[in-house]
Amino acid sequence: MLNFFKKNAALVWAKKHVQKTGEFKKNSEKNQETLLLSLVKTAQKTLFGREHDFENIHSIKEFQEKVPVADYEDLKPYIERVKKGQANILWTETPEYFAKTSGTTSGSKYIPISKEGMPFQIAGAQSALFHYIAQKNNADFVNGKMIFLQGSPEMEEVFGIKTGRLSGIVAHHIPAYLQKNRLPSWKTNIMEDWEAKVDKIIEETEHENMTLISGIPPWLIMYFEKLTEKHGKKIKQLFPNLQLLVTGGVNYEPYRDKMEDLLGGKVDIIQTFPASEGFFAFQDDYTKEGLLLLTNHGIFYEFIPLEDYGKPGARRLTLKEVEINKDYALILTTNSGLWAYSIGDVVRFIDKDPYKILVSGRTKHFTSAFGEHVIAFEVEEAMKATLEKYPAQITEFHLAPQVNPAEGLPYHEWLIEFEKEPENRELFRLQLDRELRERNTYYDDLISGNILQPLHISVLKKNAFHEYAKSQGKLGGQNKTPRLANDRKIADLLEIYKL
Repeated sequence: MLNFFKKNAALVWAKKHVQKTGEFKKNSEKNQETLLLSLVKTAQKTLFGREHDFENIHSIKEFQEKVPVADYEDLKPYIERVKKGQANILWTETPEYFAKTSGTTSGSKYIPISKEGMPFQIAGAQSALFHYIAQKNNADFVNGKMIFLQGSPEMEEVFGIKTGRLSGIVAHHIPAYLQKNRLPSWKTNIMEDWEAKVDKIIEETEHENMTLISGIPPWLIMYFEKLTEKHGKKIKQLFPNLQLLVTGGVNYEPYRDKMEDLLGGKVDIIQTFPASEGFFAFQDDYTKEGLLLLTNHGIFYEFIPLEDYGKPGARRLTLKEVEINKDYALILTTNSGLWAYSIGDVVRFIDKDPYKILVSGRTKHFTSAFGEHVIAFEVEEAMKATLEKYPAQITEFHLAPQVNPAEGLPYHEWLIEFEKEPENRELFRLQLDRELRERNTYYDDLISGNILQPLHISVLKKNAFHEYAKSQGKLGGQNKTPRLANDRKIADLLEIYKL
C-alpha cells in the first residue's frame, strides 16, 4: 500500500512540476536580463560590487563593460578573503558551503555555494527526474533501490564554512522520500580507495532490487564490468527491474554501445549537466538528444564564440544572440557570487525554443598544434559515425598531436582501448580520418595541403585507461581522462600500454 501511494504521489508531483516549468521555457531571454540586474542590485555593497561600480549597472551591456570575464585565478584573491570568514566580499553573506575541486594551475579550488544557490543544485536533479516520470507516466523506480554515488559526504570546515566535494554535499540534501531506498551505506560512501569502494558497493547492491543507478559513464562501466565478471550475467539479468540511469559530467554517446552491451536490455537514460558552480541543464525528453538549459536557476549565462575565446575584446553573447550548431565558451554569473566566470566548458545549441544544448568540450581540451582547433564534440562524433560503418567497441580513447614523428609528416595519434576491435583496422582508420575531415575544415585543409598525414591509431591493452588513471591518483569519482590534448603529456604516459 505504501509503495502504491509513493509511486502515485510521484506521478502527481511530476506532472504539476512539468506544467510549472512551461513559464521559464517561454520567457528565458527576458528572465535572464531580470535575473542579472537582480543579482547586481543584491551585491551592490559587496567588495566586488563596489570595485566594479554595480550601482551604475542598469543593463547587460553596462555589466559587460564594467565586469571582465574571469577565471578562478582572477577571483582567487576574493575567495581567499571569503575563506577567512569575511562576509560581503563576492556575495552579501559567507557561503553556506565550499565545493572543493581539484585544479591544475590553482591547486584546489574552493567554489562558493550560497544559501540561495544550494536549493537550485537539488532542484535541477529533481526536475530531471520529474520530467522523466511525467513523460514516461511511470514512477515504478521510486519503490526500488537506488544508487546516488558520490564522493565522500564527510566535510571539513574552513573558518566555519562546510567544505567538501559537491557530490558529497548534495548527499546531505537528498529528499527524505528517496533516503530509505538509497545505497550505498554511509560507511561505504566515505571510503577513499575507489576500487575498494566499488567492490563494497557490489556487495551491498548485487542482491538488491536496483531500479535507478546514477554516476558518470566511466564509473558505471567499471561497476557493471565488475558485476558481470563476478556473476557471469548481463546487468538486466542481475537487476531485471533496473529502469533508469542518470548520468552527467561527460558526453554519454561515446559510451553508449559499450553500456548497452553490458546492460543486455532496455534501460532509459537521462543526461544531466551539473557542476560545482551550478546545475545548468538536463535532458527533459529522454528520447531525444539535447539538454534543457535552466535559465531560471539563479544563473545568468553569457556565451563567447569559441574562435574568440581568450582574445582581447572577445564578444560576449546573450541567449538571444546565440546561433544553432556553433560552439561557445560558457560564462556564468551566479547567486553564489561568481561574476562573469569562465567555467571552462564549451556548449553547442541545437534548439532555441526552448534553449537546448550539448556539452561539446572544454576550453582547455582541444588539439590545435597545427591551427586546426579540433574539439571533443568533433572527435566524438567522428568516432560515433565510424563505428556505425565499421562496428567495434571502444572502451576509451585519447587524441594527441605527433609533431615530430620519426619519419614522414606530422599527424594526429589516436590512442584507443578497444573492447572489441574492428574487423579491418586500416579501413576503420581511414574512415575515422574522413569523418574528422568532414567535421573540421581546418583539419581537412591540413591533410589536403600535405601539412599533415592521415591519423594514426595506436591500440592500447585492456584496462589501459583504468591503470593510467590509477597511476595518476585519478581513479573514480568525477575524474575522467580528457579525450584530446594539445600536447603529448597524457599520450607519453600511455606509451607503456601500447600493444
